[in-house]
Amino acid sequence: MTNESIAAAAVASGPRTAAPPSFDGHGWLVVINLAFMTAAFVLFTMLAVNMLLSMWSNRARDSWRHPVTIWRAIGLSLGLAGFIRFGLGAAVLWGWNPDFPHDTALLLTLQRVFDPIAALFGVTAIAMFKLSERGLVEQLRRRPFPVDIWASLPMLRRPAAIALLSLVAAIGVVSTR
Repeated sequence: MTNESIAAAAVASGPRTAAPPSFDGHGWLVVINLAFMTAAFVLFTMLAVNMLLSMWSNRARDSWRHPVTIWRAIGLSLGLAGFIRFGLGAAVLWGWNPDFPHDTALLLTLQRVFDPIAALFGVTAIAMFKLSERGLVEQLRRRPFPVDIWASLPMLRRPAAIALLSLVAAIGVVSTR
């Protein structure tokens, strides 16, 4: 028996719920998880794509050991970790349907297959952060550049809109299931 058929049998023989039974019938919990998983998937995808495009467009100027390239590689690894983990988490919640147990089981199996890959990207980001810390701190202290985070606050409008739209979509889906 394959993993997919074991998972399909579990979904088919389980309760006919609008969301995975682990939510124990709490619709509000499904809404929160669906909204956050969806928003996080979109935001981490945006981060990964942005870092990848920045690395590609600056490949002639920035070497692999350049602090900016290391910083972008950390962001790319985090973006890929979130893309995989939250993307599949959202797909399971969006695609949960006990009437189609094989489709639901495929999503559950894909999530478990790709979880270690997501963890690998996350651990890679942590390792790069820690390994580059000494050099990056020394570089940042050499030429201090004040960062005014509050001046960049308007840049969070789009991510906030994505989070809000994900919440609205999640409320709509959960209330109509």
